[in-house]
Amino acid sequence: MGDRALSSSLVSWLARLEQRAPQSQIKLGLDRVRQVYQRLDLNSENRTIVTIGGTNGKGSTVAFLEASALAAGYRTFAYTSPHLIEFAERFRINGQQAADNLIIDALDLVEEAREDAHLSYFEHTTLAGFVLAEHAEVDLWVLEVGLGGRLDAVNVLDPDVAVITSIGLDHTEWLGPTRLDVGREKVGIARPERALVLAETRPPAGLDQVLQDSGAVLWRSGQEYRSRRHGDSFDLYWNDQRMRLPLPELAGSWQQSNAAAAAMAAVLLRSRLPMSAKAIAQGLSSARVTGRLQVVSRAPEILLDVAHNPAAARALAHYLSEIPFSTTIAVFAALADKDVVGIGRALRTSFDDWLLAPLDSDRARPTDEIAELLMDAAVTGRVNTVESLGLALARAESLAGAEGRIVVFGSFRTVAEAWPFFDSH
Repeated sequence: MGDRALSSSLVSWLARLEQRAPQSQIKLGLDRVRQVYQRLDLNSENRTIVTIGGTNGKGSTVAFLEASALAAGYRTFAYTSPHLIEFAERFRINGQQAADNLIIDALDLVEEAREDAHLSYFEHTTLAGFVLAEHAEVDLWVLEVGLGGRLDAVNVLDPDVAVITSIGLDHTEWLGPTRLDVGREKVGIARPERALVLAETRPPAGLDQVLQDSGAVLWRSGQEYRSRRHGDSFDLYWNDQRMRLPLPELAGSWQQSNAAAAAMAAVLLRSRLPMSAKAIAQGLSSARVTGRLQVVSRAPEILLDVAHNPAAARALAHYLSEIPFSTTIAVFAALADKDVVGIGRALRTSFDDWLLAPLDSDRARPTDEIAELLMDAAVTGRVNTVESLGLALARAESLAGAEGRIVVFGSFRTVAEAWPFFDSH
């Protein structure tokens, strides 16, 4: 069967799954997943797992740890979501996307094991990821939490090390209205007497008790470990030890925090999978994450970023302020459940113009609603709605000129729909 036929078969499989269990229908809970997982009867021996949760920074931290393990000579499986262009992006075996035929086989096995149990789209595909990892006989599983932590499908497995990158307000309709509520759900990936790395340096009041109650061995940034920048490198300190590491190539000063968390996780795995300082350093330098502050064009500079909540918007605003341009244009679109006012406030003075484009999704927020919410946020730039993303990009190029900058952001979906408009990446 040719590549095109395989791809078509995977597309058909996912379309059937979407029809039966739409991605927009989120059902948190582990009972269904655990039941089907047990029927799959996967071998759990000699398995090393790191589960990574957090509001922002998960994908980068997964990439750092995965690349470090590969540099150390280990076989790896990395699971992330959502994808940008191809569904296979969610599953990486030894740093490469899983082949479509392997994904189809894994989805089939989960379907057989499902019997009469109802699985959501995410639950079914997560279990397929576990099948892929088991069949690949990898040394290290690096799993990104999809939503929250405690009730996320990934949490059916017990991690040897858990990592929480950040705690911000997102998905509040499922996780709760406060940072403490969100933090409590994220701490749910911790396990008693196993390491939990917390990269969040300003945890919400009350989280310390949640952390203590988890029974995990705590490694908190600024307490049990810390990092300090030195030019193009940073020092990682823990106990009485120090490791000098390069700053990641990924854009954004906050990547030091994600890199330090990944390096700390690698250190904590040494009794199972020893990784040298050299391998960790190589991993931090070589890791790449698509769609995060990614420059895809020059003159004007066009930057793609998947920022979709206020915390990520604040990080984006900081980055833009560090490298100012004469003119900066936003091409923005958002899904209906996103805090557009919070995003707008974080980027209130960052753009000369906001061009609001529609998305090809039933979950998209209408552009006229976005315009009203940005006005509520008191953004200083001009706000205009545009009929399509393509027209928004064309108008943005005209407004920015050769010396300006265009930032395309608002969600994974926004970046994914913009992607085909650029010849090379």
